[in-house]
Amino acid sequence: MGRDQDESRAVIVGAGAAGRMVAEEMRLRPEHGYRVVGFLDDDPGKQGREISDIPVLGSISDLCEIIKVQSISEIVIAMPSASGRSIREVVKLCEEAGTSFKIVPGVWEIILGDVTINQLREVRPEDLLGRETVSLDQEEMIGYLAGKRVLVTGAGGSIGSELARQVAAFSPGHVLLMGRGENSIYAIDQEIGQYYPYVKRSAIISSISDAHAVENVFRTYRPQIVFHAAAHKHVHLMQAYPDEAIKNNVIGTRILVDAAVRYGAERLVMLSTDKAVRPRGAMGASKRLAESILVERAAHGCDTKLMAVRFGNVLASRGSVVPLFRQQIRLGGPVTVTHPDVTRYFMTIREAALLVLEAGLAGHGGEVFVLDMGEPIRIADLAAHLIRLSGLEPGKDIAIEFCGLRPGEKLHEELWYSDETLSRTSHDKVMVVQSPAAGLVTDLEKRVARLEKLARVCDRDQILGELADIFPDMETGTKHDKGNTGS
Repeated sequence: MGRDQDESRAVIVGAGAAGRMVAEEMRLRPEHGYRVVGFLDDDPGKQGREISDIPVLGSISDLCEIIKVQSISEIVIAMPSASGRSIREVVKLCEEAGTSFKIVPGVWEIILGDVTINQLREVRPEDLLGRETVSLDQEEMIGYLAGKRVLVTGAGGSIGSELARQVAAFSPGHVLLMGRGENSIYAIDQEIGQYYPYVKRSAIISSISDAHAVENVFRTYRPQIVFHAAAHKHVHLMQAYPDEAIKNNVIGTRILVDAAVRYGAERLVMLSTDKAVRPRGAMGASKRLAESILVERAAHGCDTKLMAVRFGNVLASRGSVVPLFRQQIRLGGPVTVTHPDVTRYFMTIREAALLVLEAGLAGHGGEVFVLDMGEPIRIADLAAHLIRLSGLEPGKDIAIEFCGLRPGEKLHEELWYSDETLSRTSHDKVMVVQSPAAGLVTDLEKRVARLEKLARVCDRDQILGELADIFPDMETGTKHDKGNTGS
């Protein structure tokens, strides 16, 4: 059989730098069996022209027709700086055409001029977000973290462990890995020991809601920088157990803040959530109260710079929808989604961790930062994409079932209140809320003290009632357990 018959006829979607690199690679490496038939690009100035002696056959919307006319067997998506919506539209067209497709790596590889055929890979869930690579100022970060004693709470979790990895890369004096789950703390402790053997580290099995244990940690290690990632995060579980949301997310934060201030920590950065905006459930309410504790404590004056960083869901983190959907697909379905129209904001674990570091560096104390999450994603569309990326067809091979919103869940999340205004920081993906003290919880200390008493005796109905008195949008229901659902 001749080489022409062995070759895969390929179209490259995107005639920019990435597309040209891929085309050149395919020309120089014929042994890989690709023949580039043409480009597709939405830039009118490129259509009808030849780029690197390869014709631009039309716009991206022409993809299905071009596949038929040109007998295309392979599509290469070369749009590293495109929005998530654009990537999802191209993927949908490829799926509808039933043609094999791959994607080039991210922007950083393009900048380095290091795109090869071997790097072409299957589309991953994070590609559907279209998030640009986050880069940090290395010198600034070294000045910020090098030689410092850094405490990470919740260090065994998805974001906490990634924060620990990123911190370790900047040669801290001592990394303190604190969490309740011994297995997860053991795992991240071993990982950092393997990859950063020169970094001093300590694994600490403890809860932030244990005031004596937290006191001991600060007295023993004197952390200078604290990244507070420990939190209960599952909305429906915290709605059923609001006492645990109060003890961990609210009281634990207060204990940690008090210890940081008392022992002279330079700064404390708390990870918050979009669910803290107009909270509908106990989890979001508890995080809004935690934000209020930081802002109010900073407003009363202290040497420790206290700040919160608010963002949405983290793609592929433990307990998030992507691992759940993948498991459901492996089991043959159904994939369960709460509501056909439910949307959520997403970012990758690594991006979230890097931007938290950036926000912590930018803060002067008392700020609530908001990360630029891009456009919200419809969860039903995400489920359908994951099914198709598994080589199956939604509705035919794998059913998508809608189970209804559970108590405490919202159809659409928000990243800031309507009466809050945002301003940019030195990093284009990190914004800061102007006047964060405006609209905070009134009589905060009394409210928190009452909630703490109710939590100690597990009076869940009273806790929900108290939260509803503070937050007008709160639900007080706890039942309606639909099992494993993604929202």
